[in-house]
Amino acid sequence: MKNVKTFALAATAIAATMSAPAFAADRGDDIHAGDYKWINFNYMYALKELPRPADARSGHDYLEMEFGGRSGIFDLYGYVDVFNPSERDSSDKKGAPKMFMKFAPRISIDALTGKDLSFGPVKEVYFSTLFNWSGGSDDVNNSFWGVGADVEVPWLGKTGMNIYGLYDLNTKEWNGYQFSANWFKPFYNFDNGSFLSFQGYVDWQFGADAIYTDTGEQVKTANGGAAFAGLYWHTQRFALGYGLKAYKDVYLLKDDGATGLESSGISHYFAATYKF
Repeated sequence: MKNVKTFALAATAIAATMSAPAFAADRGDDIHAGDYKWINFNYMYALKELPRPADARSGHDYLEMEFGGRSGIFDLYGYVDVFNPSERDSSDKKGAPKMFMKFAPRISIDALTGKDLSFGPVKEVYFSTLFNWSGGSDDVNNSFWGVGADVEVPWLGKTGMNIYGLYDLNTKEWNGYQFSANWFKPFYNFDNGSFLSFQGYVDWQFGADAIYTDTGEQVKTANGGAAFAGLYWHTQRFALGYGLKAYKDVYLLKDDGATGLESSGISHYFAATYKF
């Protein structure tokens, strides 16, 4: 899709034209003021994660190293998942690719240019990228390129929002867009210093090319995605949580289409976390 390529190449220039008062200015002359980093190790269990064959087993456990932080102009979030670490025969990941990685670096245009580009609820503007990788060369290898911002949302507070064009690294083609948002909202504090948080994200793809087989069965849709909403209890070193994830033709796979996979529905996630 030619318009997607044009969108991605123009992203930085478009963002740089935004003006007005923000986070980059708060750093003064030192762009590393306020730098931070964090690493979590999560033990997770996913129940009926999609996409999946209709007759698949109930769920799977996995280990996740989750990380993020800020260093100067760079903002980073990512994780690496290792599925079915004990090779249980009952896991629905038995025989499936062992690993999945998400890597989402952003470059602050405010910090890069030394200008305060905030306006209204928009606190900082970014050139945003996202990479999804799994298994071998024929599995998920997607890259996303676009612009993003930290946006002040009522009650939720600072929410990361990004709009991307998708470049499929396997097919070497641009195909559609994705809107992503993520948030972390502490909303109840206990006397012992622990707290409850509402955290989650939305990933929605749109404007892609629908794909059909030669016999007319639909393989992929023009839009689809997922939304995750989680309730977590946090201490300084540990966290426990539950999340509900809703899917609609996730990864653009047509639900019960030519692939035979279910790609729309609900799944449940349980997490135990240690914070480094």
